[in-house]
Amino acid sequence: MKLVSPSRAVSLIPANSTIFIHSVVAAPSVLISALMERASELCNMQVVQIHTEGPAPYAEPAWGNTFRTTCFFVGANLRQAVADGRADYAPVFLSEVPGVFRSGTVPVDVALIQVSPPDRHGYVSLGTSVDISLAAIESARLVIAQVNPHMPRTHGDGIIPVSMIHYGVEAPVPLHEVSSPAITPVESAIGRNVASLVEDGATLQMGIGSIPDATLSFLASHRDLGIHTEMFSEGVIDLAEKGVITGAKKKVLPHKIVGSFLMGTRRLYDFVHDNPSVMMLESSFVNDTSVIRQNPRVTAINSAIEVDITGQVCADSIGTRHYSGIGGQMDFMRGATLSEGGKAIIAMPSTTTSGVSRIAATLNQGAGVVTTRGHVRYVVTEYGVAELYAKPLRDRARALIAIAHPDHRETLERQAFERYRVLGRN
Repeated sequence: MKLVSPSRAVSLIPANSTIFIHSVVAAPSVLISALMERASELCNMQVVQIHTEGPAPYAEPAWGNTFRTTCFFVGANLRQAVADGRADYAPVFLSEVPGVFRSGTVPVDVALIQVSPPDRHGYVSLGTSVDISLAAIESARLVIAQVNPHMPRTHGDGIIPVSMIHYGVEAPVPLHEVSSPAITPVESAIGRNVASLVEDGATLQMGIGSIPDATLSFLASHRDLGIHTEMFSEGVIDLAEKGVITGAKKKVLPHKIVGSFLMGTRRLYDFVHDNPSVMMLESSFVNDTSVIRQNPRVTAINSAIEVDITGQVCADSIGTRHYSGIGGQMDFMRGATLSEGGKAIIAMPSTTTSGVSRIAATLNQGAGVVTTRGHVRYVVTEYGVAELYAKPLRDRARALIAIAHPDHRETLERQAFERYRVLGRN
């Protein structure tokens, strides 16, 4: 790996290139800034990524004729660009995106990544994000790395030799940090209800946010929980330190916390640094349904924007406006249902912040179905748990109306009666 200045590194990127940006908090901010400083010299540039934290200046209106971004998951910094047509959302299961790169279906010319400094053996670590990034690096013709001592050195697939990197730029800048907001009473109630479904020895998949953190806070009395999840945040640290998370019952990589990417605060980055109990692996493995199902009692905890009274789950759009992505929800929902004793859970507040019911007679026009009605086993709100498995549509409607916000139940009952002749909630 040849060390050069940021301007020298990005000067090697030709026009008409497809550039991969390292994922989530690993997005190389110094390289992105240097790229934008020479943006006026470039044309017909394509950017591919899942979601990234921090600025995405290449998606701003001023550069709409120079850069076009395709994202496999729409993050906050790209929602407006997707809505305005400057960027595109490509719905692909996270488990399949590495294969999209390796097959050349989406060719990658340049990979801009962020890594830890080399160890004495000449290896760096992809740190917080292996996910789809390893496949992009292996597929790219030019790999430029932001070498950062603040990037934790994580074990697993992200340990790569410096020979895979053509140019490095030393940039000791703090990693982007994401703090979980305070848990509200509603989220606490949801977490308690979800925790009631978690059994000792279960293998957990969860994301980031108040509901996963609230759920974890109610699991302190559990035993031998395991983690096999596409992403995690610092909510797992306390349970790991208390000996609740042991992974002793897992069949795939027992005693290991398995993830594909992570995001949180410095506390999380310090926890995973050189921690042999944490394995960061590619999403083609972590999110593979045939791998997930091998673990016992896989409990997949995911969220949604809305759920209709038949159990259809919209998780990536608000009507026609794309908000996030398919991600790994279906990978894990299906893997959980195939796991012995597994549970596929959708957890969400009963209403939006503006008071609109998240449980609806029908999904909003244009809303996408991420998880089908056949895959959901449980839907959880602050008002309880609706078990849907193998229930006919009339009984599903009753169960879901029973956990809707009280202000909306009468309307939902009327709509359900018109559709299914459902009488009451019993």
